[in-house]
Amino acid sequence: MPVNLSAPDPAQLFPVAGVELGSARAGIRKPGRRDVLVIRLAAGSAVAGVFTRNRFCAAPVQVCREHLVDDAGGAGIRALLVNTGCANAGTGRPGLDDARASCAELARLLGCDARQVLPFSTGVILEPLPMDRLRAGLPEAVADLDAGHWAQAAEAIMTTDTVAKAVSRRATLHGADVRVTGISKGAGMIRPNMATMLGFVATDAAVALPLVRQWVREAADASFNRITVDGDTSTNDSLILIASGRSGLRIESERDPGAAELKAMIVDVARTLAQAIVRDGEGATKFISVVVEGARTDDEAAAVAYAIAHSPLIKTAFFASDPNLGRILCAIGYAGIDDLDVDALDLYLDDVHVATAGGRHPQYREEDGQRVMQKAEITIRVALNRGASATTVWTCDLSHDYVSINADYRS
Repeated sequence: MPVNLSAPDPAQLFPVAGVELGSARAGIRKPGRRDVLVIRLAAGSAVAGVFTRNRFCAAPVQVCREHLVDDAGGAGIRALLVNTGCANAGTGRPGLDDARASCAELARLLGCDARQVLPFSTGVILEPLPMDRLRAGLPEAVADLDAGHWAQAAEAIMTTDTVAKAVSRRATLHGADVRVTGISKGAGMIRPNMATMLGFVATDAAVALPLVRQWVREAADASFNRITVDGDTSTNDSLILIASGRSGLRIESERDPGAAELKAMIVDVARTLAQAIVRDGEGATKFISVVVEGARTDDEAAAVAYAIAHSPLIKTAFFASDPNLGRILCAIGYAGIDDLDVDALDLYLDDVHVATAGGRHPQYREEDGQRVMQKAEITIRVALNRGASATTVWTCDLSHDYVSINADYRS
């Protein structure tokens, strides 16, 4: 079961004018489940994305990058196409041909150019995309297009997720009713740059394309690039930000009225979706925030946070609720800070001061650590006390179920 996470209430997911969503059951990998999603965008929507840094990136990621470049960054993108069940990664030239053919087929149905379609895939790597099933499912997905289908869309992009992930925010900005709604998927193969995830966030504000491109990167860095489940960077990760321009609010620069508030809404949606991925991490029973403060640089803070968040020894200890907290000190020590003064740092587990002056805090009692470890949500806080930089990374524990889920994934 996910950690303090339930399926979204469709009534709480606000339609975004200029964005329609439709899904189909195409049987790409498993019969009877939604596995194809089409998102149609109004003309003039601004679209930008960030993608995996895995050099073995999937065919749809390569085609997305091509189409965004061809379109000068996303001013003319009219549709997104997502399939689950097959990642179309590790498929060579035939995979690229299939990704482009899927764009052409959807473009034919929607009456646009194939280069105005962005493709996305998620699922098993090293298997060919079943194009006959994908093509057969597209008319059903197009017929299903509706601005209110965010909940169904969130379901359609799931793989090993146990619940759909979707969230909305709305506000009155500079006299306009503005909405931001997003969906994501992911539960395993999660590590920054990016994490195995797909994320789609849309607003009905009109935002200048250069700003959309800037904001999608900043939103990713504050959310999806701050989560990890197992330390594996996927071949297919993609985060897309869409500004349909239908709300009446126009943002040309960050100095414009409403710009700061809108950006905060977008980051909030992205962060909530990213945290939902960790809460639904494969086999997770604990949601863990790793806070590192007092670092000299942001990179230094991140290095310590990820050393902790990626450690199998730490993650299994948290699963067992075992306050074997020396493992955290060990991870801090190998994080790559050569001149770290271990006598200067402090380690906390929620409200419990665990270590100081290079060793166990004089008042620390194991029963206090045990009390915290039994909670479903826990914060590890490390004060390096050597600078002003800080960061937070969200992760989960590592359970028996994680092994079982991944051992049986292709079954």
